[in-house]
Amino acid sequence: MATEAMVNDRKEIFGWAMYDWANSAFSTTVGTVFLGPYVANLARTAAEAAGTTTVSFLGIPVAPDSFLPYCISFSVGMQVLFLPILGAIADYSHLRKRMMQIFATIGAIATLLMFLVTGDLWWLGGVLFIVANLAFGAAIVFYNAYLPDIASEEERDRVSSYGWAMGYMGGGILLALNLAFFIFSEDIGVPSSLAVRINLASAGIWWLGFAFITWSRLRPRHAARSLPAGETYASIGFKQLKKTFSEVRHFPETMKFLLAYFLYNDGIQTVIAVAATFAAAPLIQGGLEQGQTTLTAVILMIQFVAFFGALFWGRLAGWIGAKQSVIVSLVIWSGVVIYAYGGLKGENVTAQFFVLGIFIALVMGGSQAISRSLFAQMIPKGKEAEFFAFYEISERGTSWIGPLVFGLANQIFGNLRIAILALIFFFIMGLILLPFVNVNKAITDAKKYDGNTVS
Repeated sequence: MATEAMVNDRKEIFGWAMYDWANSAFSTTVGTVFLGPYVANLARTAAEAAGTTTVSFLGIPVAPDSFLPYCISFSVGMQVLFLPILGAIADYSHLRKRMMQIFATIGAIATLLMFLVTGDLWWLGGVLFIVANLAFGAAIVFYNAYLPDIASEEERDRVSSYGWAMGYMGGGILLALNLAFFIFSEDIGVPSSLAVRINLASAGIWWLGFAFITWSRLRPRHAARSLPAGETYASIGFKQLKKTFSEVRHFPETMKFLLAYFLYNDGIQTVIAVAATFAAAPLIQGGLEQGQTTLTAVILMIQFVAFFGALFWGRLAGWIGAKQSVIVSLVIWSGVVIYAYGGLKGENVTAQFFVLGIFIALVMGGSQAISRSLFAQMIPKGKEAEFFAFYEISERGTSWIGPLVFGLANQIFGNLRIAILALIFFFIMGLILLPFVNVNKAITDAKKYDGNTVS
């Protein structure tokens, strides 16, 4: 039996936000800090042992620094195929919570298995990341789809920002523990490579462990729906998805926003995903002298500043409007990319990197949190998971065009500065398209929707 639907219930909202606390460990410890440089270093060592500048993966020569960006791109290619179907199945079956539990567990276990990535198994890091990232994206589709159910329209900006803030705090706390362990690992007799592997595995334990708080508080909204005779959930999912595609003409402003979001968030996610690789590479004379420790400290600072940034952007949306607050953030993002290309020079490069990180932190959570709550108001009732599946294709840690552009630019030009500058395209396109989205019409169109699910 499903529990009667409620909105603005503090305990349920806290439980919902705790999933962001739980899965953000994957985004920070794995996706942003440790896995990229670690796998790149293993791959570089393998290439040097073979006397080449590239490594071979499935017979394809790959630059060591480009391997993980390619894996990110491939994992989202898989999401493009599967997430819309999963969303349609979830909306029809009313099994959002169950499906969220299944994919969160798969992702957490794949993350835990990253402990096995070592030596000649450098490629396993990419394979496990593909599985974990695909599961991460699938689970968060159902997580996001709960937002319209648990929060009223006037509360969604605040609740969405609260969820993002909790994510930054949770991911930041684990990252702080990981940083402390990494710094003192040699002192307690733990090799640095083993410390990295333990940190990677800890993200899987954190993800699964805190997710149980979410399972205990998040209520199913409807009783599970049985299948019609002769149908499977897969066939129903395809029919539901086909029906949605035939009806998108009724939501032109929602689709326009989704296109703008797909582009600018692709840029945001790529900056986050490649930050570790970019900063750890020998870009500048002297580099970041403290290496992984300095880099992790910067990312850690970003996590805690982003906690307050996400909450501030929720207030900013109330002052100037949600769409306008996102536009402000895109202007700042453009400045970040330009400075990453032309700055980070001289003897005080570490201090410059910290300042750049502060600007990233201020806009990172806010631009995404407000985008999510804005999109939630543009979705027709009964199709939340389906629409959020399309949304998730370019959500955090799952962008695909950006990492592909970054990886190709690096491999073609052999210059990560040019690769990072190429990402400004995504922010400029967002600034061009977003002002043309009529938010009020999008909300009105969604409320007018009276379509039925597959019969």
